[in-house]
Amino acid sequence: MLFSWKDDSKTILVVCLASLLMALNINTFVQTGGLYPGGATGLTILIQRLSERFLNISLSFAVVNFLLNMIPIYIGFRYIGKKFTLYSCLMIVLTGLLTDLLPSYIITYDTLLISIFGGIINGFSISLCLRMDTTSGGTDFIAIYLSQRKGIDAWNVVLYFNVVLLVVAGFVFGWDKALYSIIFQYTTTQVVHTLYKRYQKKTLFIVTDNPQEVCEVIYATSRHGATILRGEGSFHLKERSLVYSVVSSDESKKVVHAVRKVDPHSFINTIKTQDLAGLFYQRPTL
Repeated sequence: MLFSWKDDSKTILVVCLASLLMALNINTFVQTGGLYPGGATGLTILIQRLSERFLNISLSFAVVNFLLNMIPIYIGFRYIGKKFTLYSCLMIVLTGLLTDLLPSYIITYDTLLISIFGGIINGFSISLCLRMDTTSGGTDFIAIYLSQRKGIDAWNVVLYFNVVLLVVAGFVFGWDKALYSIIFQYTTTQVVHTLYKRYQKKTLFIVTDNPQEVCEVIYATSRHGATILRGEGSFHLKERSLVYSVVSSDESKKVVHAVRKVDPHSFINTIKTQDLAGLFYQRPTL
């Protein structure tokens, strides 16, 4: 577990910012709209509201949220990465403390606006963490574990997983809040999908006269291999090479830029990859 003052200071700063945004979002949009963000955060809020309604007891968000994250934290330490999990613990603790300490503030009572803009802020906060190789905890750990172990884009799986939480909330507190929470969670998922692309993949088809150099630069840039196919150009009837490779979405622009340096005359077609079977190198999480 290696530390770098520059990189780690940047990560800590971003984690603090993400914690502040998430806590403010909970105390403004989420509480005002009576919504359930999903994951450990949503379950924490559900437990708080159940406790207040049936036991007349006010529970600390920080304490309940940390207890719910104990198993995901174990999964993080055991299967994902120790440094990654330590930063995630910082995010979980800071978010909990700030949520308990910061006052509530009402921006609007329009539940639809709350669902959309609250979901955007929530997704942005989660994406900030993910881009710094950390997470906001809860189901994010599980999503990353599935992505690394199974090679799948698991964020929509998390959305389906949260349906159980919303069903319970709907039965107890009313279906209108549960339905608006679906909008909140869907918006969050789409924002994360847009901003965080590490576990998404793209296929590159590169027509070039320098196939070996192109393959070498793809590997040097992304650690991914490539396949060289031989063909013939239909216009000049000249033999050409087609280099085929699959890379992570967050690496695709760097790979294309590197390929253009090696062969400025190359023709590159980039396609979003839906499903992939077989060995695919995944950059490890520290």
